[in-house]
Amino acid sequence: MNDFDGDARIRVALVDDQVLFRAGLEMMVESQPDMIFCGSARDGQEAVAIAGSLAPDVMLMDLRMPVMGGVEATQRIVTSARAGGAGKPKIIALTTFNRDEAVVEAIRAGASGFLLKSAEPEFLLAAIRTVHSGHAVIAPGAAHDLFAHAAAPAPAAGPDLESIAELTAREKNVFLLVAKGLSNAEIAANVFASEATVKSHVRSILAKLGVRTRIQLVAFAYEHRLLG
Repeated sequence: MNDFDGDARIRVALVDDQVLFRAGLEMMVESQPDMIFCGSARDGQEAVAIAGSLAPDVMLMDLRMPVMGGVEATQRIVTSARAGGAGKPKIIALTTFNRDEAVVEAIRAGASGFLLKSAEPEFLLAAIRTVHSGHAVIAPGAAHDLFAHAAAPAPAAGPDLESIAELTAREKNVFLLVAKGLSNAEIAANVFASEATVKSHVRSILAKLGVRTRIQLVAFAYEHRLLG
């Protein structure tokens, strides 16, 4: 049995090549009664190692590091977790600017969202709790700015409706509402259905489109020009 079995606190790990940033975040996390800082890594290669040895619940992953970048590390960690049937760790990509296209790659690889490294401490701590609870962390406005910039479709290109042809009419409606950043409760009110029904539709949509998370669904919508 691991020495942390039975500890309900959120185990947080940080991957970043800046010593001062790691030290500051460790102090911040350790100041929270519901969190514990379980370790850090200087590059993606070390991140893959501590993901297995330290069993963090949430990893904050810088995307641009020596040896191995955050995108590749995210891909390896998520793939390893799926292969082993594990549900953790959840990964939050860290970047210095809103239009970092590496963020889109990290989300495709399985990251649960992204934060700017300049985010306020309270927001960063709230994001850790949000991701740990199973939700993504990315403001709808930031999502639009990021994905619209990264997708950069040709002006003449229309929406790729064939990409969602497998969805039912109701699922297409729910898909667009999810892609716009609405919560299950907001979608339920919009389509006059229960939240349980909306959750069922979302699970079906994710399976049919071959994406794992709601934030990957947002990326899918922009890549296929399904949002204006």
